[in-house]
Amino acid sequence: MPVLRSRGRVAPALVGGITAVLLLAGCAGPVQELVEDGVRGAVEDATGGQVELSGELTADFPASVPVIDGTIELAGGSAGGEGWMVVLSSTAPDALGDARSELEAAGFSEDRSVSGENAGGAVYSDGQHLVILVGDGSTVTYTVTPAP
Repeated sequence: MPVLRSRGRVAPALVGGITAVLLLAGCAGPVQELVEDGVRGAVEDATGGQVELSGELTADFPASVPVIDGTIELAGGSAGGEGWMVVLSSTAPDALGDARSELEAAGFSEDRSVSGENAGGAVYSDGQHLVILVGDGSTVTYTVTPAP
């Protein structure tokens, strides 16, 4: 019998996992490995999806969604392609601007009614995927879902 998972559980699980990884990023060696394994297991159990803490996108991340160059801190996805989240750090002077430019070059359009004029993020769609970008300095977070 298939297990149904609530979409409402995906985002909190991913956000909780990201928070734990970022808060404990200063840990090293066996402690860091233990934390990463615990976070990965908790998020995978809650979402039924994949979590990568190895600096790689999950295998099912949509190829049509460009991601800027940088170090992937956390990548995760829910089972069944319901959504993905990627947190990365970049050395680019305007990481969020670069992410916006790459999405636009790939055919995504910004929904300015949602993004706002001076927002620290933006919402884009190409008709297949909805991408929510949030930037803070050198860190960019991508939240990707199938388009409604």
